[in-house]
Amino acid sequence: MTNLTSSEQTAILAGGCFWCTEAVFSAVRGINSVQSGYIGGAQANPSYQQVCSGKTGHAEAVRLSYDPNLISYAELLRIFFATHDPTQLNRQGHDIGTQYRSAIFYDSEQEKAEAQHIIDDLSRQHIFDAPIVTTLEPATTFYVAEDYHQDYLAHNPAQPYCRAVVAPKVIKFRKQFEQYLK
Repeated sequence: MTNLTSSEQTAILAGGCFWCTEAVFSAVRGINSVQSGYIGGAQANPSYQQVCSGKTGHAEAVRLSYDPNLISYAELLRIFFATHDPTQLNRQGHDIGTQYRSAIFYDSEQEKAEAQHIIDDLSRQHIFDAPIVTTLEPATTFYVAEDYHQDYLAHNPAQPYCRAVVAPKVIKFRKQFEQYLK
């Protein structure tokens, strides 16, 4: 992300539908901005329709700009793992395809190591009933999604998918991570 202040950092996370992930992280203290977009594929400037075809290799993801003095990368990852199912390969619920994969796109070996540490920790604790399949992928070009995808829940709260899928994830986050609410 451009125009980051010296105290801002970025994180790119894919947890299924980006509407869900964006809605959760928009409510997190320390997050300065959340952008929905596409990453991890071969095609330049993909459209939503192209990504949804599953043929571009991109994942629906969010790029977070955050203040590490207010929330750490590890805390962001713990929220990420708690608000989607990281044990489902290439899907989240009824959303199926590689574009809905669970992935962390790291910018440095330190981020990769920290993400792997959290995955190992969650696995040791048997938090999930199945193995975590979240991939750790080097960050490539992040393409910002079309304008109508940004702040999707805020602009479409009555949309059936938002009511049935997005809103419950936000409610779960608010209950489980009250200390991180803006």
